[in-house]
Amino acid sequence: MQKLPALLWLCAFPLASLAQSAKPAAEVRRYAIEVAGLQVGTMTATRQPAVGPEQVYTLVSDVKVNFLFYHLKIYYQVTNRFRNGQLLLSTVDAHTNQGDFASRTEWKGDHYAIVAHQYKHHYEATETQPIRYAVTNMFFAEPAGQPRAFAEYFGDYFALTRAKDGTTRAVRDGREDEYQYANGQLVAIIKKNPLKNFIIRLLP
Repeated sequence: MQKLPALLWLCAFPLASLAQSAKPAAEVRRYAIEVAGLQVGTMTATRQPAVGPEQVYTLVSDVKVNFLFYHLKIYYQVTNRFRNGQLLLSTVDAHTNQGDFASRTEWKGDHYAIVAHQYKHHYEATETQPIRYAVTNMFFAEPAGQPRAFAEYFGDYFALTRAKDGTTRAVRDGREDEYQYANGQLVAIIKKNPLKNFIIRLLP
């Protein structure tokens, strides 16, 4: 009978080891991208579990549109690495039917070096203020009290305002996106376009 406690302990040991080695799952949000009621692509936002003071966000968008004379193909991936809540490195790799493009924002110890070379958008700058909130963050929580969000693709900022209907409007250089939340979760984005609005809708 004295051997029973030891036997139970040995049986439980593999389960305890497994529990200790199991890693928290990444948070993933999947969206459909629609134009004129038709799905033309997908968008996936991922927040990796924090590793010490560091946390990584990714955003992947894949769009193909063919309407008469309007053809659009865009695949891009945003990767943001934060440490202690401050952005250390942001990269954007874009592949389109107009060519390949990239943006990079990197903390150099006392400033960011920002280079954004995208389709019809070329921007280089330095920024001395730490960046603590970016567009990728908006996929995982409502931007309560945030006046702006770093737009990784462009290398500068969206100004954020909360409308009376509860939506959040992100405005930059005449461009406006509308973020819609329900119970703190991002459920839709309306990207306003002169031809047709793009609607990014959370998948069930």
